[in-house]
Amino acid sequence: MMSSTLDRYVAVVEACLENTDETTVDPVLVMLTGLPGTGKSHLARCLAEVIPFCIVESDQVRKALFPNAEYSGEESHWVHLTCHAVMEKLLKKGVRVIYDATNLHERHREQVYRLADDLGVKLIVVKVTAPEAVASARLQGRQENNDEDVSDADWRVYRRMARDVDPIRRNFVVVDT
Repeated sequence: MMSSTLDRYVAVVEACLENTDETTVDPVLVMLTGLPGTGKSHLARCLAEVIPFCIVESDQVRKALFPNAEYSGEESHWVHLTCHAVMEKLLKKGVRVIYDATNLHERHREQVYRLADDLGVKLIVVKVTAPEAVASARLQGRQENNDEDVSDADWRVYRRMARDVDPIRRNFVVVDT
């Protein structure tokens, strides 16, 4: 059952992706990490405009799989399992991938580290930051219906998540947006 469900979810997500035809012999996986409103999705889009990357965005995956998202533990499990399966397929094909998700807990990042290590692809971890006032203003702007941003996170979610961020145990780059 799990395999057929995952296969179905992967197919749904693959149908939504862009930049999946541009391949290279040395694909790279860029994992973004950061609180809501710090600019992860904007940075991902900017990078993909310059270098052909396929963006696997957890918020977009959640919306594709669960149009009436409840943000339950089981739902989150399927979202991240699907993201990882999609990234694996893309990287094996030679597609450059940006993984756009909060990735705030090391146990979740470890799964991405393992994926990159197992496939022998370069992993670049980017911690995206922004001053609280900037993040707050961006999150407020989301509530005013920004079509480019599919995230449902608001200031309350930001504050809750900010209390529970694990240190990154691999080398990483910081981008303050």
